[in-house]
Amino acid sequence: MKRSEINRLIAESERILEEKRFALPPFSRWTPADWARAGHEADEIRSGQLGWDVTDFGRGDFANFGLVLFTLRNGSLSGAAAEKPYAEKILILEEGQMTPMHFHRSKMEDIINRAGGVLLMEVRNSAPDGAPADTDVTVSLDGVRQTVPAGTALRLVPGESVTIHRGLYHRFYCEKGTGKILIGEVSSVNDDHADNVFVEQIGRFPDIEEDEPPLRLLATEYPESK
Repeated sequence: MKRSEINRLIAESERILEEKRFALPPFSRWTPADWARAGHEADEIRSGQLGWDVTDFGRGDFANFGLVLFTLRNGSLSGAAAEKPYAEKILILEEGQMTPMHFHRSKMEDIINRAGGVLLMEVRNSAPDGAPADTDVTVSLDGVRQTVPAGTALRLVPGESVTIHRGLYHRFYCEKGTGKILIGEVSSVNDDHADNVFVEQIGRFPDIEEDEPPLRLLATEYPESK
């Protein structure tokens, strides 16, 4: 992805969240210069990789396979941060985009349609060899258990949610004609470097072409404390 595209998407996302009255923490607007001055007081933001996350999953096709995320909080499985065993994100999904099929080795999450269009969440169990299975899937929709055939696309209108257990394959996208969606994710500790298993060989983070200075640093780009 070009840095100019990432800058544009972050600026648009800031406007969308303001329109939805979803307020982000102050560090969401820190500039690269602010980060250059930040010391150890911001280490929790660095270690948890809180902040902006823009990805095309390494495909170079953001319009069809892309997502803008902001990680609001994230703990750790070890060390002092293990006292915070949870994470939270806000996601912006455009109509026409799909997040590729994947599961998490460790993370368990609730995916919540916060506002906007209709979210379609396709689910499959994982087989013992790690491949997608053809067995029926039992999920919890806002606390109500439901068993559906493999590959079912659960339909979530604003306010509805689904619990995604460890090892449950899922991919999600907007129902055509319903518009972009503001999605909430509440989960156990998040590790996007090691916890995601994709059906296809794709990247979680984008390769960036630096065609202009960054508006905001991505959560994977923070400089070390001075």
